[in-house]
Amino acid sequence: MSVKPDRGEPGSSPAFIATIFHEVGANGVQTHMQQVRDYLESRGTVATIVTPFSWGRPLTYPVFGPRLVLKYVSAPASVVWYRHWHEVFLYRALRRELARVGDCVVYAQGPLEAKAALRARRGPHQRVVMAVHFRSSQADEHAEPGREIKRGGLIYRSIQGIEAEAIRQLDGIVYVSKWARDSLLAWLPEAAAIPSAVFGNAVAPVTVEERHKPLADTVTVGRLDGPKNHKFILQVLAEANRSGRRVTLDIYGDGPLRDELSRQIRSLGLEGQVNLQGFRRDVRQLLPAYRLYVHPSYYEVAPLAIIEALGAGLPVVAARVGGIPEMIEEGVEGRFWPVDDPVGAAAVLLELLNSESALEKAAVAAHDKFEREFNINAVGARLKSFLFEGVPGPSVSAAPTYRLRG
Repeated sequence: MSVKPDRGEPGSSPAFIATIFHEVGANGVQTHMQQVRDYLESRGTVATIVTPFSWGRPLTYPVFGPRLVLKYVSAPASVVWYRHWHEVFLYRALRRELARVGDCVVYAQGPLEAKAALRARRGPHQRVVMAVHFRSSQADEHAEPGREIKRGGLIYRSIQGIEAEAIRQLDGIVYVSKWARDSLLAWLPEAAAIPSAVFGNAVAPVTVEERHKPLADTVTVGRLDGPKNHKFILQVLAEANRSGRRVTLDIYGDGPLRDELSRQIRSLGLEGQVNLQGFRRDVRQLLPAYRLYVHPSYYEVAPLAIIEALGAGLPVVAARVGGIPEMIEEGVEGRFWPVDDPVGAAAVLLELLNSESALEKAAVAAHDKFEREFNINAVGARLKSFLFEGVPGPSVSAAPTYRLRG
């Protein structure tokens, strides 16, 4: 059994992974943190996930709780409350941790986390590197149609101002896709002056039991909310039914649209054909028991669900949006479908499902793509080198590394 080095041991600078989320959960950022932590620990680096709940836990309920009420009174106010207090608690947790160590790296999972880390660090010997999981700015995510704030409004501009101030002080930026990099630089070109590299989200491969009978034809994984676009995929399957092909689907995930999706399944006559499986922690072990992974989302940066599907050797059908074209190539690991045209999408889906040879070829390509670009054992060493030294290491693909102008 390996022994973890003490935090004060020479040559074993620790890493702190900072997030405003809970340590454990279903979203892609949480999976990314856990995978990076596990990789670093397996290579002898002490890695600790630090959250707002790492400090003053008894206070989190009376402080964070009012946001639930504010959402019904003023959605913009709830955004301000959420961001302020999560940053304050995270700052205090990081300040306590960083006071105990010397050289280290804080891997911040977004601009708010970067702000807290920059406030908490005790000097430049404590590096702060930020991951860009978001689309251009977190202000845009809060300003999605039907969300909390007005695009271009006072709070929107305030969020971007906070992001710009933090980004200027970073020691490095990790982009999870070239698209994420280009989106950020489009509104904040000065970020190009920060040392950076592109590393696709990566996960460890899993060993699964062989299954001879598929659980269903297709599978998808994701939170049941608007951007994930599950309503669309139900329309696609209804169109396939009209053409005489009954395609089965399992949907893993939970969220606010579960009841609405259940009603849509009944109204389209898809009972027994589409199953809402809820959230399951072992979904990666189940993926190889399907023939095809389908991803209906119309907004993505670098979805871990697709990476996990590639790791399971599943061909992927998805929209040509965000960072997805960097993950799959048309006609190689899968197909692209139009997420505004259920009839056209059904044709794409059935063309692939009806060809066993095409499915098998795409499955092999999917697994190969995972091993080259998304296996944490291949990506982890380069990511670790960049986090601690600002050097991306050999074999960093695609995007250039931006250096400080001198």
